[in-house]
Formats: sequence, structure tokens, C-alpha cells
Amino acid sequence: MAAGAPRIFVSHLAGVPVFDPNGDQVGRVRDLVAMLRVGRRPPRLLGMVVEVLSRRRVFVPMTRITGVESGQVITTGVVNMRRFEQRPTERLVLGELLDRRVRLVESDEEVTVLDVAIQQLPARRDWEIDKVFVRRGKGGALRRKGETLTVEWSAVTGFSLEEEGQGAENLVATFERLRPADLANVLHHLSPKRRAEVAAALDDDRLADVLEELPEDDQIEILGKLKEERAADVLEAMDPDDAADLLSELPEEDKERLLTLMRPDDAADVRRLLAYEDRTAGGLMTTEPIVLRPDATVADALARVRQQDLSPALAAQVYVCRPPDETPTGKYLGMVHFQRLLRDPPFTLVSSLVDSDLPPLSPGTALPAVTSYLAAYNMVAAPVVDEGGSLLGAVTVDDVLDHLLPEDWRETEFHDEGQGHGG
Repeated sequence: MAAGAPRIFVSHLAGVPVFDPNGDQVGRVRDLVAMLRVGRRPPRLLGMVVEVLSRRRVFVPMTRITGVESGQVITTGVVNMRRFEQRPTERLVLGELLDRRVRLVESDEEVTVLDVAIQQLPARRDWEIDKVFVRRGKGGALRRKGETLTVEWSAVTGFSLEEEGQGAENLVATFERLRPADLANVLHHLSPKRRAEVAAALDDDRLADVLEELPEDDQIEILGKLKEERAADVLEAMDPDDAADLLSELPEEDKERLLTLMRPDDAADVRRLLAYEDRTAGGLMTTEPIVLRPDATVADALARVRQQDLSPALAAQVYVCRPPDETPTGKYLGMVHFQRLLRDPPFTLVSSLVDSDLPPLSPGTALPAVTSYLAAYNMVAAPVVDEGGSLLGAVTVDDVLDHLLPEDWRETEFHDEGQGHGG
């Protein structure tokens, strides 16, 4: 849904059909899932509970939803069919927020919630509940006679979490704005029991981001305390190279069981990475660089670079290949740097801009040679190409640094930072 899209009241979404990009119906919306925040900040909308044709209720993240209108919802077509299970930090909008008695902040008057409105934030994929439709007057039959009004979320009290409290729900909400590395710092210093409670309360994408920043022992401990299906979901949400690194530390039986539970496409990427030696270009690379066909334009390339989920290193350049355009690709033709994309007209074909002089890395290239390559050519990422000329992935500078630093560098950093705050 484009930025600046109209506000939608959630009661209009109840029961509406959900379609994939081909126009086939996936199911119907049964509820929306939100996460409350500390104070009066509007809740973040996490996704929708969709009843699929088999009558199973599944969770569809908002990142998988491309269109929301009062008459229909459009998804990317990728739906995890595991049964929806509500987590401690989650609230069902239709089931738990509507019909509640709350108070107007200004007058302390008690009102009844009839509906809430959602809106997508400008220039972002995030959604929030920003308005509350309420009725004055007491509950029961008298409620029908009360005046109705629409107010900002911050104008009512009775929803949001209190600042005090020791539940995982409050802790997750309090640290919502922390970067993954900083939240990993918090988790690292918690007791194992508390760490497991908070990890269980985080949504899959957030937990995946945090796991990537944790020391290896913490990663294994947290993954081991999750239900196996949830662990597979989190591994799917991780970057394939980070998921492969984590799985490589598990016993063979556990690793194979989790790979079997993952979606086939995600598991295939991870299995390919596990086949390479750890400290080689193949073992370090990600399988998800930006790949474009020769007939793509500069405008196409810039649209891909703008994707919010991309790391700065992966967004620094695009790789031009003949079809197929998913790794392993067809013939690798070369790369185009982001700065070059900014200098040429939008209609220019990327095939006319490729830098084909820079030799790619082979998957067996050892870590010291990868490091020298990045340093010599002032690169933040480098292509990895097999003997047949197919692009396999890209090695980014952050993954190289992870392997160059001492094995306990994350724990040392956490320890020092903890001391700096009074320890």
C-alpha cells in the first residue's frame, strides 16, 4: 500500500477475502495482531490472522501484505501455513481492543471503544493504530444513546502498558526502539530463564535480527528453548548465511530436523551454504544479493536498492546476470555500483553500465584472500561465482569482520559496555 494511503477502520476488514497476486483467494481476515507500547505511543500492527480455506487460522505479517482495502486484502502469495499462536506481547485488535472501557485523557471520562483505525506510516512499511472511535455514556442499552467521536490514540488511556512491571511484555515494549545489537546486549545480560521469556515474546523477524547479533552460545541456548516449528520460522527470517552459521553448530540430527521444517526454498539456500568450508567465500556469502537481468533499467535497480530490509553493504551494488535471476543464476555479466546508478538516466539499461573488469571470487577463496580483495578494490561486497560462471552470492564486509575479530568479540563488547553503564 502506498505511503499516504487512506485510514482504514478495522471493523471494515473483518471477514474480507485475502487474495494472492494471481487473484486466487487464500482465505479471510479474522483478526489483526498489534503490539502495545509503553506510554501513549500508538501500537504497531504486526499482521493479520487469516482463516485459510482449510479453516486453519494462520498469521500473515504486514510485510507480506501489499494492498489493504475495505473490500479485500492482497498478499505477496507467500503464506506460512502453521497455525497462529498468540504471543505474550500481542493483542488481537477485534477480539481484545474493541468494546473495552477506556478513559479520555483530557476529561477522565469513561468511554467505550467501538472501532480503531490503522494507517501505514509515510515512506515505511510499518503500520500503526492511530485513531480510536469511541462512544460516550455507560455500557449496556444506554450505550446506544451516547455521543460518538474519533480521537487520537494518545487521547485515551486504558490500553497501553504501564511503565512498571517485570513481565516480558513490558520489557519487549520498553526496548522496542533499540537496534538489534543493543537489544542483543540486553538479552546477553539477562538470566537464562529471563532470556528465554523475552525471546519467546519477540516476533520472528525481531528475534531473527537479535540472534544474528548474539554470541554463539546464546544463539544455541535460545534456539534450543523454542518450539521446533517456531525455531524453523526464526531461521527462515534470518539471513541465510547467519542461519547456516548457527545450524552448523548444532548436532547433525537437530540440524536436519530444523532444515526439514523450514520452507523448501529457504532450506535449499541454507543447505548450499553449509556445503562450503566455514572460512571461505562460499561459507561467508549471502545467497540474496540484488540480481538484475540485462534488460533491467537504472530505475529498476534503484527501486531494488531502496528496499528497507537490505543492509547498506548489499545495497551498495547490483549484480547483472542472465536468467534465472535467483542464485545460482545464469551467466554472471558484472556489477553496477550504486553511485553509477545515480549518475545515469532512469531509462538506461544496466547492461550498458556493468563493471566487468573486476574479477569475481570463487567459492573456495580463503578468508585472507577475501579480505585482501575487499581492501584492494575498496569494496563493501564482492560477487562469488562458480566455475560455470553462475553467481552464487555475495560476500559482505560485515561477515568478513565477524570472522576476523576474536571469537569472543561480542561478549567482550557487551562486557565493556555493561561496565560503562555501571555494570
